[in-house]
Amino acid sequence: MELSAARLSFLLLDLLAGLAWGLEITPSGQSTIEKASGQSVKLDCQFTLAPEDSGPLDIEWSLLPSDNQKEDKVVILYAGDRAYEDYYPPMKGRVHFNSPDPKTGDASINLTGLKSSDSGTFQCKVKKAPGIQSKKMLLIVMVRPTAPRCYTEGPTEEGKDIVLRCSSSEGTKPLQYSWEKTSDSKLLPASAIMDPVGGTVNVRNASASASGTYRCVASNRVGSDECVLHLNVTPPPNTAGIIAGAIIAVLLILIIIAIILFCFCRVRNKKKYEKEICNEIREDVPPPKSRVSTARSFVGSQRSSLGSMSPSNLHEYALKPQYDKIPSSEEYERPPSHAPLPPPTAIKMGGPNLNRMGAIPVMIPAQNRDGSIV
Repeated sequence: MELSAARLSFLLLDLLAGLAWGLEITPSGQSTIEKASGQSVKLDCQFTLAPEDSGPLDIEWSLLPSDNQKEDKVVILYAGDRAYEDYYPPMKGRVHFNSPDPKTGDASINLTGLKSSDSGTFQCKVKKAPGIQSKKMLLIVMVRPTAPRCYTEGPTEEGKDIVLRCSSSEGTKPLQYSWEKTSDSKLLPASAIMDPVGGTVNVRNASASASGTYRCVASNRVGSDECVLHLNVTPPPNTAGIIAGAIIAVLLILIIIAIILFCFCRVRNKKKYEKEICNEIREDVPPPKSRVSTARSFVGSQRSSLGSMSPSNLHEYALKPQYDKIPSSEEYERPPSHAPLPPPTAIKMGGPNLNRMGAIPVMIPAQNRDGSIV
């Protein structure tokens, strides 16, 4: 029993020694690699085999998740003397073995067209029974700053505070910003305060000497880019002139509006007056007399004339035969060209004869043609 135990112990020590001196991955001094997006990187994994490693060779590269609860993502695989490079869809066509025959001891891979999503911990695992070894390395894919945008905040007037801003939309933090003046003295104004992290330059109480061309450079560990800003500090505006001009402009507008309203009201009143004139009934013009009323008025006037005759004017009445007869309606409507001939002249009677007949002398007022008393 003692001999058997001694032989077993010897075999175990021999096996441990073989494992210790079997498959081995050559250590690399760089465990963290930083690259810019769009570039290429070589993840190194060199190994050596021992005579005891006689099994099939398996090489596996995997991307370890940050959460230990998730499974490893196999990126590329070599097994059965065959390479499987399109194993991981996000890196399809971008990852390849560095050596066409990894059995020579080179399990390194090349990753092209780096993206920020490629960042993570990669593990190289080499298996050849009974030996097995692995190696880890951290890849950080950084995005270089995009072209920043330069602009100013606040009025660019003398005596005002002007803020120069520089901002890059993309880029791996931390980003650093630096400002410099490229014209005149090539020095920032004495009152300028620069913030390299925020990318601002605050020029207090700016003067005309602050005018010029400025350049801002945004940078991180993998690259940089820049923009140019032209600053023109102007004198303060003439406030009194602006106010006076505004008042004059308002007055002109009011005058124009008043003229338009006056013309409109005048035209409107004129149209209204013309319309009233067309519809107005003249009260001072008597309405036309009917034929019956005209005949009646004529009869009445003749009677009043006869009643007021005197012996002195009776002979005058005898001289007016047109009043001896009342015209009929037909004669009244007859045109002047068809008027009847006047009756024969009456016999004149003297004043004494009229007195004997009992006539009373009466004064007759003047009459117009239609018989109305004047």
